[in-house]
Amino acid sequence: MIRRSLSTVATPLVVFGISVALSSVALLIPGYNPITAFSAMVENVLSVSGMVTVLNFSARYYVMGVAVAIGFKMNLFNIGTNGQYQVAALFAGAAGGSLSLAGPINIAIVIVVAMVCGALWAVIPGILSVSRNVNIVVGTIMMNGIAAGLIGYFLRTWFRDFDDNLTAHTKTIPPDSRLPTLNPVLELLGLEIPKSTNLHSFVLISIFVGVFFYFVIFRTRFGFDILASGRNAAAARASGVDAGRMIVITMAISGALAGLAGMSVLLNQAFEYGDRFPLQLGFTGISVALLGRNSPSGIALAAIVLASIEQGSRGLAVVGIPQEIGQILQGTLLVVAVVTYEVASRRARTKAIQMASNASVGQEAIWLRLKLP
Repeated sequence: MIRRSLSTVATPLVVFGISVALSSVALLIPGYNPITAFSAMVENVLSVSGMVTVLNFSARYYVMGVAVAIGFKMNLFNIGTNGQYQVAALFAGAAGGSLSLAGPINIAIVIVVAMVCGALWAVIPGILSVSRNVNIVVGTIMMNGIAAGLIGYFLRTWFRDFDDNLTAHTKTIPPDSRLPTLNPVLELLGLEIPKSTNLHSFVLISIFVGVFFYFVIFRTRFGFDILASGRNAAAARASGVDAGRMIVITMAISGALAGLAGMSVLLNQAFEYGDRFPLQLGFTGISVALLGRNSPSGIALAAIVLASIEQGSRGLAVVGIPQEIGQILQGTLLVVAVVTYEVASRRARTKAIQMASNASVGQEAIWLRLKLP
């Protein structure tokens, strides 16, 4: 038990150490000092505004990572979360900017619209996979391309705020229809928050999503069916699991969570969908899910690490080092993690096979001794 726990802790540390070493080489080649670079990154993260930003980014990364991980649990590579959350944010932004209902009601409608649109956009490749045997990766990639064209069309026509002729975006969501900040809570705890820094209440939503993910996957029959279908689809079908139904439902949940992840930006930061809306959140979620090995706690740790690297890289400009070093660190972290975890997984499988073989040999020896006169 102790050895297994140490292995669980040691593997991420080894991954991070190798990534830092490779990033240091990338810094040394053009003549930069790695200690100076990493010190600037750590200093920027440990500031009050830096830690608040890390929490805000970690929340959206976590929800998107869970959206991807639910598909991974069933061996469904939902690479279309990027298109799903953008389509969801487009329609949710249009609804939030057009409705004139009371604030809380408008917030609820915006979130529901986002989750429904994300689910519907994800269900399409799921249905194609079940009914026409279309590869889920190909289907979701194609839907990403369609999403880009659809968003461009709607932003130029129906959903555009024509009061602004400079940039294309939906109408701005009114202040009473935005998610509140958690700054008052931090102030009650005695923390001094800079005026330009806001802790998003979406952090609380991400915590709820984590609890939901754990409960559904590990405490419900539906979660058991997902795990069974992902580990052995043939055995799951033999036990009565409807594989087609599971694919469609899993893709719907994945898309709904992808749409929810975009609300961190729409309702806490941008307040409109347009050209300046983040475009790579879905792909970041894939990285988070891979680094976190699809576990609730692992995804949380991966989200915090990636958000910390992203925030820390903003401090490199102060010491005259390119911010792209942060992207190199993120990339090497992902590659090294995938390789390391695969090696560890193969070693575990080999050890399990050897133990099973030894047990089988031992049983044969016992039977031979019993048969001898």
